[in-house]
This record gives sequence, C-alpha cells and structure tokens, in this order.
Amino acid sequence: MGIILTACSGQNITDSKTMTAAPVLDAETPLPTARPDIVEERMALLALDCVHKEYPNKTSHLLNDDADARPPRELFPAFYGCFDWHSSVHGHWLLSRVLKVYDDSPMRDAIIAKLDDSFAPENIAREVEYFTAPQRKAFERPYGLAWFLQLVAELDESDDPRLQEWRNHLQPLEMIIRDRIIGWLPNLAYPVRSGTHGQSAFGFALILDYARTVNDQQLERLLIERSRAFYENDTNCPLHYEPSGADFLSPCLQEADLMRRIMTQQEFSNWLTAFLPDIPSTGESDWLAPGIVIDPNDGHLVHLDGVNLSRAWAMNGIAAALATDDPRRQSLEASASLHRETGVAAISSDNYEGSHWLGSFATYLTTRRGLTGAGAIQ
Repeated sequence: MGIILTACSGQNITDSKTMTAAPVLDAETPLPTARPDIVEERMALLALDCVHKEYPNKTSHLLNDDADARPPRELFPAFYGCFDWHSSVHGHWLLSRVLKVYDDSPMRDAIIAKLDDSFAPENIAREVEYFTAPQRKAFERPYGLAWFLQLVAELDESDDPRLQEWRNHLQPLEMIIRDRIIGWLPNLAYPVRSGTHGQSAFGFALILDYARTVNDQQLERLLIERSRAFYENDTNCPLHYEPSGADFLSPCLQEADLMRRIMTQQEFSNWLTAFLPDIPSTGESDWLAPGIVIDPNDGHLVHLDGVNLSRAWAMNGIAAALATDDPRRQSLEASASLHRETGVAAISSDNYEGSHWLGSFATYLTTRRGLTGAGAIQ
C-alpha cells in the first residue's frame, strides 16, 4: 500500500439530528470499494473484514469454572473479532474515526451496520458481565482499556445522534473501566517500559486524551501525577537500543509523546534535551532507522511494522510540541515521514497477523489523532 496520507481534512460528520434506520450488512454483502486516494478507507476495509471475524482468535481468557469454556462470540459479543479483544476494540475505533472524518465515504453504510450490530445494549451488558467476573480486574490493562476509552472519546466528540447513541450504549462498560484505572494507578509502583501491550506511557497518553475529552478531572490529575512521578526525572533514554525484536511501541518516543501532553513548551523542550540528547538538529531523516520485518506472517515479528507507525506519530507529536524555530523539529518530522512511508506501505490484507491491527495504527497516524481534540498541543 504505497499511497500515503500525512493529514486529513478533519471535517465534521453530518450535523443532521434525524437518524435513519441503520443499513443491514450481512455476511454475503460485498464490502464497498475504497477511494484510491484515501488510505484510511483502505484501512477501514481491513477492519470491516475482521470486526465480526471470530477465528482465528487469541482470547487471553481466564476461566473460573467449566462454564467459562465458551467461544469468543459468547464471551465478548461486542468485541470478539480481529483476533483478540484489544484489536477488535481499536478496529471499532478505526471505523468510528473514518465515519467522523469522511462524512461522504463509500464506507459509511457498511461502517454503520457493523457498529450498530456491535454496540447493541445487550452485547455491552455481556461485556460488563465478563469484566465483573472474579479474577479479571487486570484484563487488557492498560492497552485494551486505553483503546476502549479512546473509542469512547471518539464518539463523545461527535454531535451526530447515532454516534451519541453508541456512546451512551458503551457507558456501562466505560464506567467500569474508568473506575478500574482509577483504582490501579495509585498501586502501580513503577512504570512499565516495554515496547508492547504493557507499556504504561502509551496507555497513559490515550487515557489522558479520553479524560480531557470527557472532562474527567479526577482521572486527568491522577494521570499527570503518576506521569510526573515516573518520568519527569528521566534522562538519556537509550533510543539506540531500540527496537527489540517484537516491539510495536518505542519506550523512549512514547514516553516523550506522553510528556509533551503535560508540560509547557519550555519545560518540555528542556526535558527533551536531557531525555533524548542525540536528536539531530540538521534535518536528516536517517538518524533513526525504521524497524525491519523479514516474515510478516509471524505474529510477533510483524510488530515491527507497528513500531514504524507508532514512532511516526510520536515524532509528529514531539515535533509539534517544540517551538517553531527549534532545530530538532526538522529531523523529527523527516524521520516521522520515513517511518510513516515504511509502515503504511507494509500493510497488506495478505497476512492476517498484521492486517487485523495495523490499520488502526495507520489511521491513528494519518489522521493525526494524537494532535487533534484533547491530544492537541495545550
């Protein structure tokens, strides 16, 4: 996939307050054709294909008794597709994002049909039932929980009646997840500095954007306090040690992308000098080489396609937080462009190991989600 979108128009969805009946999309209905110049629509096709595709599936499911030995569609009737719960959640986020950004999209009816099906109140009630069963308080924490709250924030920003209805349907699960995070943060004694799902910096950033979107000041204050406690005094992050062989997030760059959300421009600039002192000021793009994927059919090795996408959005965010005359901006933006081109070009429907999740990463990047709404530079 060689067409790259570095930004989108960000237009609002329809202002109509009259909801029409949701279109029906059954298994035999062919998927719509994406416009060739809209990379996000091609990503949406990947999500449309997988959000209700039950198998293969990796459930990360804790069984309390024999009755818990059930198929994914019964355990998670809203989010059973796309291989695992968190990928299903951010696949639904991708569809919501495209629906909002492109109100004239040929994907529109297909997206509405899928989301109407997934977000039915009875499905969310079953998700709540799963979350509140014994021994599951750490389920999908923080990665999947952060993506769920990002989905809620996406819907919350819209004044479209249908999106608001879906947002209301998600609220029972939202409140459980929000309270679970509130309870977890004070007990987290150390940051998680991995390059995969457990990383705390990435989760904090998405949850912080949600908290600001819905004006949850308690959650916002707690995240800022924990972020400063964990990261404010960090120096000399070893970016040259990255990536690890299965990373899809950069520990160093995601941390910086979080801290730009909570610091003033001058404070962040000074912090970044100490934290990543080797960012060049000469504008070259090759100071940070993109990750290499040799076997895209390996579910762990293909993570490196994701690290290229997430590095790109992190560098975009870091650059945007610096003064316009800061000489580091050009090098950050040049490397972000290289990583974006490499990452988007690698996404293919030919390997489900990547296609079930990489579209969400690409869409988060190309629509500059981390730099709009609550993620915008303060």
